[in-house]
Amino acid sequence: MDTTDAREVRLEPWAEDDFWLLCRTNSPEMTEHLGGPETEERLAARHRRYLALEAGRMYRITLADSGETVGSIGFWERSWRDATVWETGWGVLPEFQGRGLAARAARAVVEAARATGTHRYLHAFPSVDHPASNAVCRKAGFELLGQVDFEYPKGHWTRSHDWRIDLVRT
Repeated sequence: MDTTDAREVRLEPWAEDDFWLLCRTNSPEMTEHLGGPETEERLAARHRRYLALEAGRMYRITLADSGETVGSIGFWERSWRDATVWETGWGVLPEFQGRGLAARAARAVVEAARATGTHRYLHAFPSVDHPASNAVCRKAGFELLGQVDFEYPKGHWTRSHDWRIDLVRT
């Protein structure tokens, strides 16, 4: 058994020098279910948004034992069905996928969102044809509410699952 399966993760707040990680996750493989790679200009704008988030937070996912960066995750506000909720999304670098790290990071981001005390629900909207991200939601304790048409990025509609976790329930 690969010992990395037992590794714990840590969430490090997004920093100015984390732009490289956005570039790494901008490959066709990593953006297949997100409308494809972005231009460098759009990546730079997203990096600035991550740094300036006033509600929510973006993180670099690291291995707790080595500090090695394995991906990113965060939560931010979204208006959804006449309410303001938290939304989450993540990306784990290809060489670290399939080890349960995204689910561990998702559980950690649930706790971070819960600790804000701001919104009752945290949602994730993975594409219905993205089995790995849907498995992350299931393993992290989210409840599947059903399928929805979801816009991300702006102008790109996809059929997604609406996963939700109640941040008030323990």
